[in-house]
Amino acid sequence: MNNNATDFDRIEKSARARKAVTKTLVFIFLGIWALVVLFPFYWMILTSFKGYGEYNSEFIPKLFTLTPTFENYIKAFTAVPLAKYFLNTLIFTVATTAIMLIVIIPAAFAFARLEFKGKNFLFTLFLSLMMIPNELVIITNFVTVTNLDLRNTFTGLILPSVTSIFYIYLLRENFAQIPDELYHAAKVDGTSDMKYLFKVMMPICRPTIVTIAILKAIECWNSYVWPRLITDEQAYYLVSNGIQEIRENGFGRDNIPAMMAAVVVISLPLIVLFLCFRNKIMEGIARGGTKG
Repeated sequence: MNNNATDFDRIEKSARARKAVTKTLVFIFLGIWALVVLFPFYWMILTSFKGYGEYNSEFIPKLFTLTPTFENYIKAFTAVPLAKYFLNTLIFTVATTAIMLIVIIPAAFAFARLEFKGKNFLFTLFLSLMMIPNELVIITNFVTVTNLDLRNTFTGLILPSVTSIFYIYLLRENFAQIPDELYHAAKVDGTSDMKYLFKVMMPICRPTIVTIAILKAIECWNSYVWPRLITDEQAYYLVSNGIQEIRENGFGRDNIPAMMAAVVVISLPLIVLFLCFRNKIMEGIARGGTKG
C-alpha cells in the first residue's frame, strides 16, 4: 500500500514538473515573440526622438539616445497641415462608422429574426459577394462616384464604406444565438420588431457591436487606397495621404526621424483606442465564435 502511494506521489510530482517546464517554455516563447512584434514600434518611437544629425551619423544604429528631441514632432505638424488631416480623418471615421452601424444592425436583425420569402437565398447571395476581389469593387466605386461628381467630397469618401457584408454576417450570427423564446414573449406583450431590436437584442450583443465599431474605425483611420484615388485636393486629405504628402512636399524622403514622428502621431489614436476597448474587442470576438 505504501509502495503504491509512493509511486503515485512520484508520478504526480513528475507530471507537475513537466507541466511547469512546459509552462516556462511557453512563456519564454511568448516573451521572445512579443519582443519581435513590439521591436518595430520601439524602433519607430526611438527614431522619432533622434535628431536628424544624430540619426545620419550613426554607422551602427543605437538602441537608445542620450539627446532626445521633440523637433521632429514640430516638423511633422508644420511641414504640412497635419492637424487638418487629423480633422478630416476624424470626420471620415466617425461618419462612416455611425452610418455603417445604422445600415448593418437592421440588416443583421432581418436576416437573423424576420421571416420573408427568399431570405436564405438572399443571404447566400450576400455572402457570395465577399468572393469579389476588392480591386474590382474599387474600380466600380470609382466610376460611380466620378459619374455622380462626388470626387473631392466627404460624401464620395464615405459612401462606398457605409456597409460591410462580413460585419452583417458576424452580427447576424450573434443575433441568431438569442433564444427564440425571448422574441415570442416580446411579441405576445405587443412589442414591435424595432423595439425588440433596440431594447433586447442590441444590449445583449453590445460587445460585438462595440467590436465592429472599433474595427471599422481602425479600418477607416488606416484607409489609404480609396482616399488616395478619390481625392486630389489637399483640403480632403486624410492622415494616410498626409504621410505621402510629407514625403513629397514636406521635409522629403531623407528626414527619417521626422517621418517616424509623423507615423507615431498618426498611430497613437489607434493604439489608445485599442487599449481602452481591448476587453470589449476580445469579448465580442469570443462571442462571435460561440454558438448556442
